[in-house]
Formats: sequence, structure tokens, C-alpha cells
Amino acid sequence: YSAVYSVESHALNIEVLFFSSIHSGSRSSKTFKPKKNIPEGSHQYELLKHAEATLGSGNLRMAVMLPEGEDLNEWVAVNTVDFFNQINMLYGTITDFCTEESCPVMSAGPKYEYHWADGTNIKKPIKCSAPKYIDYLMTWVQDQLDDETLFPSKIGVPFPKNFMSVAKTILKRLFRVYAHIYHQHFDPVIQLQEEAHLNTSFKHFIFFVQEFNLIDRRELAPLQELIEKLTSKDR
Repeated sequence: YSAVYSVESHALNIEVLFFSSIHSGSRSSKTFKPKKNIPEGSHQYELLKHAEATLGSGNLRMAVMLPEGEDLNEWVAVNTVDFFNQINMLYGTITDFCTEESCPVMSAGPKYEYHWADGTNIKKPIKCSAPKYIDYLMTWVQDQLDDETLFPSKIGVPFPKNFMSVAKTILKRLFRVYAHIYHQHFDPVIQLQEEAHLNTSFKHFIFFVQEFNLIDRRELAPLQELIEKLTSKDR
């Protein structure tokens, strides 16, 4: 991770630029899956704009906090959609380097290997290449985000009782894409000058899941050292 920490001084400025580039669609040609849009004019769209604005406040820990008077489920939903879009874009930039040949298993370093199961189409975990695993994963996340019974976009439609459990599973699995990129593809990330985007996106992600205790610490183990480095200055 030698180059991972070199961008801290201007991370927040880049975070805001990063947000803007995603929401304007200027980087959409590099996304791995189609971008998930939050309907303009909806309350969730207003929440997304609030999140975007507070990222420029100079304090990422403050930026992830639940806005006063807002519903926790809705805040988690909006941010989960946004992290899907961010990771979608980041992985899209390195797909040429993540192939069946280069990544025959989905791993995050030598100690961590992930097998895919979604509980419905694939019930028993299967060993597969990283690009296949990430394709399964991102398609599965898309399906959850598009399900109006899980992620209602209309005002007044309640979130299901199991919403937080579903969101936690989505975020846990999205973390694995970050972990794979950092462990297996950080050199091309540097070559593409994407490390600042990756670091600030991941730092935002970690602050968010820490704020609401959304991912078990054991799941974060593949990047624990990096997490300590990225967050030590903001305690």
C-alpha cells in the first residue's frame, strides 16, 4: 500500500470532485454496470444532494452522520445506492486488468478468498474467478436496489422490516470489491491516476459503515491496516 496514503492532504477536495463526476455522468463510459439513478425531485434525491454538499464541509465524519430529523433507513438506502455507483465506476476503470487469467479466484490477498452464493439462484457457495464473482455480486446488488419492496423510492412507502439486514449484506459484499482492488490491482490504479478517487471513496465508505455499525469488524480484516491508516487522523 505504499502509495495509498500519499493523498490525504487534498482528499476532501477530490472527494467532492469525485462525487460530482459520478453524478454528472462524466465517467459513465467506464462503469462496470449501468448506474443506479435516484429519481430527481424525490426526497431521496434531496438527501443525496445533502450528502454531496456536506462532503465539502471539511469533515468526513460529520458528512456521514444522519441528518437531523431524517429516517435512518432512508439515509442508509441513499448512501448504499451511491456506494454502489462509486464502486461500479472504480472497478470499471480496471476491468482490463481483472481477468479470468490474472484473477482465477476472488481474493483479497493470500489469506482471504471469497466464494459466491446469493441464497436463491446459487445456494451453495461456488469458487469462481474474480471477474465472474464481481459480475455476480454487482448484478445481485442491482437487483436488490431495483426492488421497490426493498428499496422504496416513493414517499410514504415504508421500508421492509428486514431492510437493515439486506443493506448490511450489500455493503459487506461491496467491501470485497474494494478489498480485491487494493490487494490485486493497486498498481494499475496508480498508473491510471485513480488512487485518490479510490482512497477517498473507500475512506467515505468506511466512515459510513463505522458510523452505523453496518459491517462486522472481522469482515474488514483484509484491509484493517489500511483502515487504521486512513482513519487515524479523524478520531
